Amino acid sequence: MPLVHSNPFHHMENPALFSLLHRKKSSKSSGGGGLFRMFKLLPMLTTGCKMAALLGGGRHRKALLTDKATTGTLFGYRRGRLSLAIQEDPYRLPVFVIELPIMTTAIHKEMASDVLRIALESDTKTHKKKLLEEFVWAVYCNGRKVGHSIRRLNMTDDEVHVMHLLRGVSMGAGVLPGPDKDSDAGDQMTYVRARFERVVGSKDSESFYMINPDGASAQELSIFFLRVR
Repeated sequence: MPLVHSNPFHHMENPALFSLLHRKKSSKSSGGGGLFRMFKLLPMLTTGCKMAALLGGGRHRKALLTDKATTGTLFGYRRGRLSLAIQEDPYRLPVFVIELPIMTTAIHKEMASDVLRIALESDTKTHKKKLLEEFVWAVYCNGRKVGHSIRRLNMTDDEVHVMHLLRGVSMGAGVLPGPDKDSDAGDQMTYVRARFERVVGSKDSESFYMINPDGASAQELSIFFLRVR
């Protein structure tokens, strides 16, 4: 879907965030990435856990792609909230983990437009922290403010479990086995993992643009961080 005329953040009141989100970015995207379409089918997937376990199971297995792209993972129980993890390397612990004030089922509905933009805005008075080290974030999804979240200092058991299963996986989408084999199968953990082009606008703004499996940059799934001083 062409994004030149798209304006999903027209409800935003912050001009700095509005400018960041609508900054033109050249890409070779032809629209409609396969990974993005796959994630929209997650409610119908039931066997992704086997593939995830296979790809992440080898102790010495290298990542599927070894370029410098950042790895981003959206994951959550179908009847729970969505979490976001950002890693510089899929084998290393995330540099940023946060539970978003968005239900996983709501994200599937947002994806019906073929564009998903998640924006996080921090209103801080300190100059000492790096952008992704801030704690309190206002969260926007496709132009609507959905609440606030606090970045995690320590991951939960479920989050550690997901990162362990997906180590070495550069991109993919599916259903993961829960940490408890006897847990309710009706509330499975779904995930989408993708590679992102990281664009640093300044010390107070960064953008992450999903890279499609064909290697082309895309704006179907974008994540934005902005700090307001």
